[in-house]
Amino acid sequence: MDLVKTLSEQYLKPELPPMNVGDTVRVTVRIKEGNRERNQVFEGLIIAKKHGGINETITVRRITYNVGCEKVFPVHSPTIVSIDTVRRGKVRRAKLYYLRGKVGKKARVKERIGS
Repeated sequence: MDLVKTLSEQYLKPELPPMNVGDTVRVTVRIKEGNRERNQVFEGLIIAKKHGGINETITVRRITYNVGCEKVFPVHSPTIVSIDTVRRGKVRRAKLYYLRGKVGKKARVKERIGS
């Protein structure tokens, strides 16, 4: 068991910002198209965090042109260039799946002020 842990520790990203469910984040992803590479930004609300360690993932949701779009990002993937926290959210749940049924102002999350 310790062998797996020591092997996976070398692939963990040390410079991750503190992020929780309810935070609005800006995820920059490296995309390869043919022989070209570019960076694409996906900004949205974290509605779920799963797993832990090397397998940790976040589910980010954003609404564009009144259509909800969710993407699951492996946090420690080499294709993730950076994750920046835009604003901190004040929530009382571990999973915000109920936001899928909300539209407009009802889908907002209050901002956490302070720590």
